[in-house]
Amino acid sequence: MVFVNGRACGRAVWRPVSLACWMVCSAVQAQDVVFEVAPVVVTGAAPGSLSPRTLLTSVDSFGGSALQDMAVVHNWQLFSRLPGVQLTNFNQGTTSGKPSFRGFNGEGEVNAVKLLIDGVPSNSNDGNMPYLDLVNPLGLASITSVRGTNDARYGLHNIAGNLELRTRQGGEANEVIVGAGAWGRGEAQLAIDRENDGFTQNYTLGLTHADGWREHSQYERINLGGRWTLPVNGDTRLSLAVRALKSRADEPGYLTASNAQGDPRQSYAISATDGGERWVGQASVGVEGGLRQSLSWQALAYVNRYSDQRWVRYSAAVSQQERLTNEVHQGARAIVTWRPVQAVLHDLALEGGVDTERQSNRSERYTTDARVRTSQTRDQDWTLNVHGAFVQAVIQPTSSLKLVPGYRVDRVSGQLDNALDGSRYGANDYGSIVQPKFSLVWSPSEAWSVYANWGRSFQIGVGAASYKVPPRTSDLSPSMNTGSELGLKFKPSPMLEGRVAVWRQTATDEVYRDLNNPSGDSTNIGATRRQGLDVQLRSQVNAALSVFGTLGLQKATITTPNPATPETAGQEVDHVPHRLFNAGVDWLATPELKLSAWLQGQSSYWLERSNRLTGQYGAYRTLNLGASWQVTPTLQLQTQLLNALNGQREYVWWDGSQTLHAPGEPRSLNVSLRASF
Repeated sequence: MVFVNGRACGRAVWRPVSLACWMVCSAVQAQDVVFEVAPVVVTGAAPGSLSPRTLLTSVDSFGGSALQDMAVVHNWQLFSRLPGVQLTNFNQGTTSGKPSFRGFNGEGEVNAVKLLIDGVPSNSNDGNMPYLDLVNPLGLASITSVRGTNDARYGLHNIAGNLELRTRQGGEANEVIVGAGAWGRGEAQLAIDRENDGFTQNYTLGLTHADGWREHSQYERINLGGRWTLPVNGDTRLSLAVRALKSRADEPGYLTASNAQGDPRQSYAISATDGGERWVGQASVGVEGGLRQSLSWQALAYVNRYSDQRWVRYSAAVSQQERLTNEVHQGARAIVTWRPVQAVLHDLALEGGVDTERQSNRSERYTTDARVRTSQTRDQDWTLNVHGAFVQAVIQPTSSLKLVPGYRVDRVSGQLDNALDGSRYGANDYGSIVQPKFSLVWSPSEAWSVYANWGRSFQIGVGAASYKVPPRTSDLSPSMNTGSELGLKFKPSPMLEGRVAVWRQTATDEVYRDLNNPSGDSTNIGATRRQGLDVQLRSQVNAALSVFGTLGLQKATITTPNPATPETAGQEVDHVPHRLFNAGVDWLATPELKLSAWLQGQSSYWLERSNRLTGQYGAYRTLNLGASWQVTPTLQLQTQLLNALNGQREYVWWDGSQTLHAPGEPRSLNVSLRASF
C-alpha cells in the first residue's frame, strides 16, 4: 500500500484526493519509469500538478538523508547526484552556479529549465534560479528532474524540462545540523516538524558562512521558512508557505589563463569592490479537495519577490558595473481532474488546468568606479504576463499500455518603459503558442517498460528582447522546440534496475541573451539541434551495499545559423560538454557506520560558437568520499572529503579577446553533527 498525503490509495480503496494520488499508485504498481538515485518517500503531489511519475520521460529523483546530509554552500550543488545534469560553477559570490540539461548550457544566455518549489514557479524573469537557496538541504524531502518537452503542466521557461524542490511535509521531528569545513565554512540548519489531526507544521532555519578558497570570496546567508496545511472539510485541505532569504558576498573575479595556473587563489585588485547583496521572498496559498468520488480540484496562488544589487568587473579592459534588479512575480493555477467510472478501458483520467504568471520587473545598470556611480546605462521597467491552459489524459486501454496525450496553449502580453529616453514599447504578439504533447509506455512484464514521447515547448525573449524595441518594429514568432525520446526501463531482478534512452530536440530561431548588453537585448543564433544518449544503472547488491552509475552523451549543433554569423554553421553551441557522468557506492559497513564514494565529471567544451577562436576547456573528474557514524540513536557524525584526489576544476569563458578563468576548490574536508531531539 502506498500512502500519499497520509491517505491510502489503490484500485481497491480509491478516494477522491486527486489524479496525482492515483498516478503515484499506478506508477508504483507497474509502469514506473522513474530512476531514483536515492530513496524518495512519496508524501504528496505539488498543488496543481501530476506526479512526475506519470510523465513517462526521463524523470529522476534524489531524496532522503543522502540529500539532506550533503555538504554544500549553494543548493545548485545538490544536483550533482542527478543523471544528465550539467553544473556550471561561476564561483562569483551570490551568482555562484546553476544546473542545466539536455544540451543547454548554464551560461544564462538560454535558461531552459523551469524551477519549482512545491509547485510554485521560481525563476526570475530571465529564467535564472535565484530562488534555489530558499530552502536548506535539511528542509528538503526530494529533488526531481523532468527532462524533455512532453510535460504539459508548464509553459514559460519549460524549454528542456523542469526541476522541482519538494520540502518536508508533516511528521514529528526536531532536527539540527551543525557543520564546519575548510576555508572558514560553517553552517547551522534547523528543521521542526509537527502533525496533529491532519494539521501539519514545518519550519526551517539556516545560517551559512564561508570565507572562500580564493581571496575576496566571503559569503554569508540566512534563510527561514514555514509551511502549514490544514484540513478544513472532508478531503479539502488548505496550505500556506512563506520563505525568505538574505545573502551577501564578495566576488573574486576572473583570472587570465597564466594566473589561473600559477596562483589560482588570487583575486585581482580590480575586483576588490566586486560583490553584492540579494533578498528573495516567496509566499503561496493552496487549496485542494474532491467534489465527489470521481472529481477533484486543486488551486494555488503565489507571490515571489527578488531584489539584487551587484557590482562586477570582468577584466581590466572594462569598467565596473552596478546591476540593480527588482522583480515581483504573482501567479495562480487551477486544475480539475476527472476519473470517470467506465468499463471499456482498464483506466482513464482526464485533467485540465489554467495558469497565469504576471511579472513586474525593474532593471538598472550603472558604470561605476569602486562602487561610485559615474553614468547610467540602463533604466528599464517592464511587465510580462503569460497566460496558459492545458489538457491531458491518461488512458490505459490495457493493464500493460498507457497513453498520455496532452495539449497546451500560452499567450504573452506586456509593455516596457525605458526611463533613459522616455520611450514605451509593447510586447511581441506571439499569438497563441500551441504545444502538443504525447507519451506512451508499454510494460510487457513487471521487469521491462518501453516508453516514447514527443512534444513541443517554446522560448521567447527575456528582458528587452520580449518587446518591439527598434529596429524591431514587427512581431516576432516564438522559438519552437520539438523533442522526441525513446527509452527502455528495466528491472530484471530486485538487485538491478536501469534505463537507456535516446533523445533529440530541435529549435527554430533560438534566442541568446547578450549578457553584457546595456539595452538587455538578445541575438538570434539560428536553428539548433541537440541530441544524446542516457544510460543509468543502479544495483542493490545486498542489504548493505548499493551502487549506481550514469552516463550522458550529448551534442548541441547550430544547423542553420543567423545570416550575420555564417561561420557558426554546423558548429557546436558553446559550453556544452559531450559527456556527463556520475557514479557512486554506499556501503553499510556496520549498523552504525555508512561509507560512501561518488564520482562526478564532464568532458571539455568550446567557449564560443565558431569553435575556432579558442581551444576546449572545462573537463573535470571529482571523487568525493563520505562517512556517517550513528553515535547514538539521536546523534550522527558525518565527514565528507570533497575532491579527494585534488583534481583541477575551473569555469572558463571567452570575452572576445581572451579566456577568463574561475578556478575551482581543491580537496576539502567537511565535518558535521546531525541531532534529533
